Amino acid sequence: MKIYFFSAKPYDRQFFDQQSPPDLEMVYFETHLGPHIVNVIEDAFAVCVFVNDKLTAEVIEILAAKGVKVIALRCAGFNNVDLEAARKFGIRVCRVPAYSPEAVAEHAVALLLTLNRKTHKAYNRVREQNFALNGLLGFNLHGKTIGVVGTGKIGQAFCQIMRGFGCKILAYDPYPHPELLQQGIQYQSLPQVLAAADVISLHCPLTPENHYLINHESLKIMKKGVFIINTSRGGLICTADIIAALKTQQVGGLAIDVYEQEEKLFFRDLSASIIEDDTIQRLMSFPNVLVTAHQAFFTQEALTQITQVTLQSISLFAKGETPDQAVILV
Repeated sequence: MKIYFFSAKPYDRQFFDQQSPPDLEMVYFETHLGPHIVNVIEDAFAVCVFVNDKLTAEVIEILAAKGVKVIALRCAGFNNVDLEAARKFGIRVCRVPAYSPEAVAEHAVALLLTLNRKTHKAYNRVREQNFALNGLLGFNLHGKTIGVVGTGKIGQAFCQIMRGFGCKILAYDPYPHPELLQQGIQYQSLPQVLAAADVISLHCPLTPENHYLINHESLKIMKKGVFIINTSRGGLICTADIIAALKTQQVGGLAIDVYEQEEKLFFRDLSASIIEDDTIQRLMSFPNVLVTAHQAFFTQEALTQITQVTLQSISLFAKGETPDQAVILV
């Protein structure tokens, strides 16, 4: 049985090669899946894709014509897949709904701590024998109000960590989590959470309804100097509006592990290239902006779980069996 992998990096090959059974043939491509490459697929049972692969109706129709039976997302989000087209052409779609939620939650906390206490700047200073503290002033997280948008598994893990810091947690989610309610975490409307929080951390999937959740109007109701952390999807934030809010200091700090145009940048070494994206260049020019390149998931535990769940789902489909309900999208 043959599986074609796209957006495959050396670490993907390492983990999948280590855990794949001998009856699977792996074909790896570092490029993302799209109309430009889909025709290379031959005799494949499944394609395995990541966050920046483009599974449009056009691509899915070609996959169906080539006999592909499964689209396996090695991630939780699925906004890059036309699910209606997959349903129309009879292709099953699966994902990894929860791979070490602690990995992403811990990275969100690391971003917040780094942005606040400026440890990245202190590291560079000390290496240059500059031991001055000017410009490194932060604030205590203890006692601050943290707004958590989305309390799925990652949001829950983030809440637990921030409780340990002695923070007050306000949460928004259409489906409040009973365990968090029992722990005293308050659920409020989205405008109430945005207005009251000193720090806002986004932990929700990207949907048509919440695209540009953070925009000019929602930024206006936030506290002046608010910190915003995004480890979910880039499309939750309107980059042009956040830049305007940074310029007026309405936003005091921004830390992102995702970016709405990241497919042209992330997971690639562009250190010797001229980046033509003026928006990301403008964003990174702010001293109070911290950007990492979609690495929140990047732990040994998470990659192991992604590999195991993906291979198990494909194997079950091949046997005519059904994976766990949370794994199946179509």
